[in-house]
Amino acid sequence: MIMGELRRFLRDHSAVRVSRSMRDTAYKVLQVKEKLTAEEGREPDVERIAKELALPRREVVFAMEAMCEPVSLYEPVFSEAGESATVMDQIGDTRNTDEQWLEQIALDEAMKRLTKREKLILALRFFDGHTQMEVAKEVGISQAQVSRLEKNAISRIKKNISA
Repeated sequence: MIMGELRRFLRDHSAVRVSRSMRDTAYKVLQVKEKLTAEEGREPDVERIAKELALPRREVVFAMEAMCEPVSLYEPVFSEAGESATVMDQIGDTRNTDEQWLEQIALDEAMKRLTKREKLILALRFFDGHTQMEVAKEVGISQAQVSRLEKNAISRIKKNISA
C-alpha cells in the first residue's frame, strides 16, 4: 500500500505529465536497452531499439525523452570564479527578438496590400537579384515603368508599416 501511495504521489506531482502508455513504452525501451547492452557489450542506438520493439523510431525517441527530467532554463550549466552560465544563456537567440517578429508581421501585412505585378517586381529585384532591365524584359514593360512601380511599391510598404 505504501509503495502504491509513493507511485501515485510521484505520478501526480511530477513537473511534466506523461501518459501511462508513454510510460509503459519508456519502461519497455529501458528493458530492451539494458538487454541489448548486456548482449552486445555497447549501448544500442535508437534504430536498434525500435527494431527490437517493432515500434516506429519516433515513438522510441518520444519515450526516451519522456523519461528525462525537465531542466530549468535558469539552471547553471557552468560556473567559474563566481560567474555562472545558465541554459538560457546557451540558447539565447539575438536574431529572433520580439521586435523582429513584429516587424516581420507588419511587413507581411504591408506586402499583402500590393498588386501581383508589384509583388513580382519586388521579388525579382530583391530576392532574385535581377536588374531593372532584366525585370522589364521578364514582365514585358519598360525599365522606367519598373523603376516607377518599384519606387511606388516600396513607398506604399513604408506607409503601411508606419500606419
